[in-house]
Amino acid sequence: MIEIIRNADAQRRLEKLARIKERNVAFDAELMSVVVEIVEEVRRRGDAAVLDYTARFDNVRLNVGELRVDEKTLRESASRVDAKVLEAIRASIRNVRAFHERERIASWEMETARGVRLGQRITPVESAGLYVPGGTASYPSSVVMNVVPAQVAGVSRIVVATPPRTLSETPAVAAALRELGVTEIYSVGGAQAIAALAYGTETIPRVDIITGPGNKFVATAKKIVFGAVGIDSIAGPSEIVVLADETARADFVAADLLAQSEHGEDASAVLVTTSEALADAVAAEVSTQARTLPRFQIVSRSLAAYGAIFVVKDMDEGCALVNELAPEHLEIIARDEDEVAARVRHAGAIFFGSHTPEAVGDYFAGPNHVLPTGGSARFSSALGVHNFLRRTSIIRYTREELNETGRLIAAFAEAEGLHAHARSALIRLEPDV
Repeated sequence: MIEIIRNADAQRRLEKLARIKERNVAFDAELMSVVVEIVEEVRRRGDAAVLDYTARFDNVRLNVGELRVDEKTLRESASRVDAKVLEAIRASIRNVRAFHERERIASWEMETARGVRLGQRITPVESAGLYVPGGTASYPSSVVMNVVPAQVAGVSRIVVATPPRTLSETPAVAAALRELGVTEIYSVGGAQAIAALAYGTETIPRVDIITGPGNKFVATAKKIVFGAVGIDSIAGPSEIVVLADETARADFVAADLLAQSEHGEDASAVLVTTSEALADAVAAEVSTQARTLPRFQIVSRSLAAYGAIFVVKDMDEGCALVNELAPEHLEIIARDEDEVAARVRHAGAIFFGSHTPEAVGDYFAGPNHVLPTGGSARFSSALGVHNFLRRTSIIRYTREELNETGRLIAAFAEAEGLHAHARSALIRLEPDV
């Protein structure tokens, strides 16, 4: 079910790594063309296009008045949530809020010798559109992870777009929205939702930034509208790497690999280990545990295509392999975990020890579970308060400073052939006496 690639099989390792990486680098021109058409239609026709695409893709016919979810519908759906789930949602919100409160940053100023004042003014964006997928990928945890940092940042208008059946089929999503006090919710999904949030329609006012997970149509639409609005990231399929030595328990590791692979057939679950014995034991455990899962078919296809157990000679080689993959989630189960982690340069989130499965980060611990995928941990970070903030530069010069530096500024401008720039500085200088 999951392939073991021994240390000596260098060619097979290269092939498997290439296959794992290719999930995110392929450019689908046909998909791009389809999504561009959807975005342009929504931009041009507004509500009418949104309703047409909702009928076509979601098989739900709405009228304009039904696009926005009313408070009664939200309340009725939320009332059906299981009491234990509601308790978990509330605890998750507390933990995530406590973590993100630590991410707050304040405006600041500094003063130089000649009275110049420089600084940054930190302000939230005015509106954020948060996409909540529906169907089998409808996650109340994603509601928490997207709404809370926006609230902590101080965003005044928080909008949620989700496919028409999400709230009726997933009461936990409705409950999370009610617990968070979100009231502006629209029954629209897919690329048409992203277009509506980006450009606005008669019913859905545009927003400043769009965040949240979605399928390939949603991800492509976010890519297309970027620039008209901000986005959090273009997320690819989910992934985990477990870096372990002989001290790890095979049943724990297997459970964590399976947890990731049930996300979808394009999810990737990888074990990197220094122990041949652990590799064999984990492969056996994966096969046994997988057969008990409701998503067995999805898990099987995911592991066959993008799962692997890499046996390495030592932790140096293991860390090098981790850095090459730059995974969304990294679990380290080994002696000297801190020392091992110090050698990891690229990972979206790191989970330490046998009792920190990746699932605690998905739901409960507090750090955001919206993480860079597909190797983008090399240059990107988890969703956080910073995504919803703007940094405005503050510059206040004095006459003394400009007299001192104006000719240098003009020299720089003239070197670029921008003589009006130079004059705007020189015209303010006091004449030489």
